Amino acid sequence: MTDLSSFPITKKWPAQHPDRLQLYSLPTPNGVKVSIMLEETGLAYEPHLVSFETHDQTSPAFLSLNPNNKIPAILDPNGPGGKPLALFESGAILMYLAEKTGRFIPQDAAGRYETLQWVMFQMGGIGPMFGQLGFFNKFAGKDYEDKRPRDRYVAESKRLLGVLDKRLADRAWIVGDSYTIADIATFPWVRNLIGFYEAADLVGFKDFPNVARALEAFVARPAVVAGLGIPKRG
Repeated sequence: MTDLSSFPITKKWPAQHPDRLQLYSLPTPNGVKVSIMLEETGLAYEPHLVSFETHDQTSPAFLSLNPNNKIPAILDPNGPGGKPLALFESGAILMYLAEKTGRFIPQDAAGRYETLQWVMFQMGGIGPMFGQLGFFNKFAGKDYEDKRPRDRYVAESKRLLGVLDKRLADRAWIVGDSYTIADIATFPWVRNLIGFYEAADLVGFKDFPNVARALEAFVARPAVVAGLGIPKRG
């Protein structure tokens, strides 16, 4: 049996199945990227809930794996060369799992890099901008009388949705006819924007029919349905 005891994170979140990939996460847009990917690939994994309410993400145990105190993070007992691999950043984890399984990323070099550019598009644009819009629309940003910060993120979110809508005008998924990690990275954030963040009207989501169509196809996938609820909240 694999021994993960040298990793301090396993002291706070003991591995009941140390031979399985360990997932430390929360069902947020970034968190569910990885649980969805794990469900899609069928890899055996053990999820652990990192509770923000009790500040688990700033605990020494979690920081030992991710010094940036963000979810998700993984510990794969069967990493490269058969050695355990600890990894954080959702985009990097998606790339790793795609290469580990040979799934949801094209095998040719050109297709691979085309996919990675759209993962970076999500990581650098959609995630940060939608997240800031959520703050100003739903959370403490409502306390600001000056609406210019909110409107800045509304405008940029609309622009990003426009880029995505144009991209999806003549293809089923972001990269083409095949579903990839670019879709797994992106659509949890689109779902969150119009759902949890309650910003559909604010960004004029009805003006992006291709995004809406792809989002509907995404959330209908059984692995997505399962992954959106993992880890289960206590």
